[in-house]
This record gives sequence, structure tokens and C-alpha cells, in this order.
Amino acid sequence: MNEVSREVAGLLLVVAVALVDGDGYVLVQQRPPGKPMAGLWEFPGGKVESGEVPEAALVRELAEELGIEVAIEALAPITFASEALGERHLLLLLYVAHAWQGTPEPRHASALQWVRPAEMRALAMPPADVPLVDALERLL
Repeated sequence: MNEVSREVAGLLLVVAVALVDGDGYVLVQQRPPGKPMAGLWEFPGGKVESGEVPEAALVRELAEELGIEVAIEALAPITFASEALGERHLLLLLYVAHAWQGTPEPRHASALQWVRPAEMRALAMPPADVPLVDALERLL
């Protein structure tokens, strides 16, 4: 089987970012009412569309969700999470970025907040995001 053209049935590829400001705070967003896991806090990001590379998907999602521009070169991969999600399987890739253009605004979220990684442990987060906090805390 050709590795380049192989698709894994049932795999949901999602990208997210830890936007880190100059003081070490990380941006999280709250899922809006009416969405699965409404009210939970998560890293901004979204699904990788067919034909997209993960970094390009993340740049697109951040423009759509937060109204900011992030250069692909500003994204550094730090960890991932793998989680069963009903009949599908979620593979969540987490990146970190320290530079972007614009001021984040909650276009597809109920709220945004800047928190230290250790403070994320007190937030209700989706199961796949929880293990990412440890890796982020070690990095920062």
C-alpha cells in the first residue's frame, strides 16, 4: 500500500495551538452552546480538511476562529493526543506559537481567557486536551 495515499478509516485529524504571550499565559477558548462538549475550555484549532497539511489547517482555523494571522513558520509541534471518539478515533496535534498578527476574538467560542498552564488543571476541558497540559507545562 502506498503510504502517501493511504487513508485511515474513522480517523479524525484535529490540530490545535497553544498561543503563548510574552508573560507565559496561554489562550484557551470556551466551546459554545449547541456544540458537542459545550462549555468546556479547549485550545483553539479544528479539523484538518481533505488535502490540507496540518499546519495550513491550523493557520486557516485560527483566522476563522480568532481573526488572527499566524505564519506556518511560527508553529512548532509539541505533542499529540489519541482518543477514542465514538465510532471514530481522534488524533489531536498540538502546536505552540509565540507570534501572531491581530488580537484574538471569540468568533466561534463563548469566551476566551489567558491562563498559565498550571491553571488549566482547574478548567473543565475535553478529555483529549487534558493530557496535553502536562507537556505544555514542561515546555513552558
